Amino acid sequence: ILIYGDYDVDGTCSVALMVEFLKKINAKVMHYQPLREIEGYGISLKSVAWCKDNSIDLVIALDCGIKDLKASKSLKENNVDLIICDHHKPGELLPEAFSILNPKQYDCEYPFKELCGCGIGFKLIQALQKKLKLPENELLRYLDLVATAIAADIVPIVGENRVLTFIGLKQMQSNPRLGFKILTNQLRKPLKVTDLVFVLAPRINAAGRMDKGLNAVKLMLSVEKHEAVSIARKIEFYNKE
Repeated sequence: ILIYGDYDVDGTCSVALMVEFLKKINAKVMHYQPLREIEGYGISLKSVAWCKDNSIDLVIALDCGIKDLKASKSLKENNVDLIICDHHKPGELLPEAFSILNPKQYDCEYPFKELCGCGIGFKLIQALQKKLKLPENELLRYLDLVATAIAADIVPIVGENRVLTFIGLKQMQSNPRLGFKILTNQLRKPLKVTDLVFVLAPRINAAGRMDKGLNAVKLMLSVEKHEAVSIARKIEFYNKE
């Protein structure tokens, strides 16, 4: 399975969430972040070739994909299934995909329409959690990523987004992931939404805008302090730049 996401906060948080969850249930997972200057936004044709070279069977695209008609067609021609988790407004034509999760589709009956890409990724793992009959409370660990993406993407913090942000902040306060802990260690606690918007989000964005979004994902997934500190220093440097 290849997890593909945009290089901004929503995209990188989405990828980290999906990779962490799928690895936990022993899926064989790789992840890919497009290079902003070379590949641009969305599912790139370069990544389709990469999928072919790396024997990928399934791509899960997060925070992008809803308008990538050429890439989706090319994936299908190469016998690669595609699941799209996107919150951007669809065009008149939908991409060829195994499944599209997007509450802004005209025929989608999901009641809350303002989820960010990471929020939709969370809905997918929530469904998998139910399907596999795994404990629901294990999902709490991913809500720090969802809250960060909600705050950074400036989606309305009402309804379901408000609940997810509230619980996500609690998670960050009680048991922060290592990368977030390092990036916010200078802040007064408890963390607030404004800290996510003005401190954490710009640093994550800096990774994708000045270098590689991949580094932001690595930081979020890192469990080793030496590695996390090294990546965080790089990200701080790019944020200052």
